[in-house]
Formats: sequence, C-alpha cells, structure tokens
Amino acid sequence: MSIYVVTHPQATHHVDGLVGGWFDSDLTELGRRHAEAIAAVLSQEIAGESVDLVCSDLRRASRTARIIAVRVGTEPRPDADLREKSYGEAEGRPQSWLRERQIPLPPVGDRLRHDEGVAGAETRWQLAERAYAAMHRIETSSAANTIVVTHGGAATLLLAAWIGMPIEASGQVQFGLTSGGITKLHLDARNHSHVIAYLNRTTHLTA
Repeated sequence: MSIYVVTHPQATHHVDGLVGGWFDSDLTELGRRHAEAIAAVLSQEIAGESVDLVCSDLRRASRTARIIAVRVGTEPRPDADLREKSYGEAEGRPQSWLRERQIPLPPVGDRLRHDEGVAGAETRWQLAERAYAAMHRIETSSAANTIVVTHGGAATLLLAAWIGMPIEASGQVQFGLTSGGITKLHLDARNHSHVIAYLNRTTHLTA
C-alpha cells in the first residue's frame, strides 16, 4: 500500500497575505497549473493501479483533488477532518492582524492544548485528533494507492500518525511541508514497517 500526501498548491490567501485555516480560498492560476503537474506525476507513479482519492472539503484542496481525479480515473471523497487548523475570527483577515494578537507556542509544556488567544480558533490538539482519525480511515483503504489532498499543518500530523507517534508527542514536530509538495508513504509488506519513501517532493513545480 502506498499513500501520497499532497499539500494543495498556491491559493489566493497566500498571495493576498490572508490567514487561511478554514477560510475558503481558491487556487490561483499558478496553483491550478501546479495541480495539473501534481496530477501528471501521480498518474505516472500509480500507473493504472487501483487508487482511492480523499481530500479536505475546502475549495483549494477539493479543486486540486478534482484535477488529479481526471488523470487517475477516480472520484474524490471529501473529508472535513483533512481541513487545516481553524483560526477562528482571524480567518480571512490579514496575517498582520493575527500576528498582533496571537500568543506564540511555548517552547515546553502542553503545546497541543495551547490557547493562542484568538476567539473560535482550534487548538493543535483538536487538529491532531482530526488528522489521526483521518489517517486511521486512510490506512483501511483496500486500494493499492491512496491520494490525500490536504493542507500543510494537517499533513504534518498525518505523517506523525503514520509513523506511530503518540498523539501527545505530535506537538513537538514539524515536517516542513510546502505548497504543492508530494510525500509518499509506503507500507513495507515484508516487515510491516511504515515508511516515508520521500518527503515534500517539489521537482514537478515550475513558475
């Protein structure tokens, strides 16, 4: 079994300097071109094998998934647990608005349940619970390949779940995933190891 974790490519909130989270931004023109490039890479990797395709239900991820779906011959299934962390009342506002109000993560202590001081925002614990639950469902797919289209923050926690990191420890990790990157996860059938075959591959992206 192989799982391809895709972080959605460039979206309008990136170029407009706005807070993303659950703000339902769309892909930019560059983002759409990058989604086509992602689709081409994945169709070559999968090469006609069975494939499941799941995605965040936010537009920037679901549109990416629909572009991929055309190339790999399946329909995307939306899963709200694959959404990015909610930033509450900060969503859709300028990044500067959030920076002025956000309480930074502490270096030690319970970083997952840290209150950022923004009304309506999720804690990282809530995001982790969603991501771990989503990965549990993804791992039960009967398809040879599963493509997951999500967001950077959620993707880090999906990888933490994949390698068996206890959820309580996941507040300490960051995998440095970038927009439009592809990470391949593979289950080694011989020794049952959960492998990260490659991390945040971006060679398919062009200007």
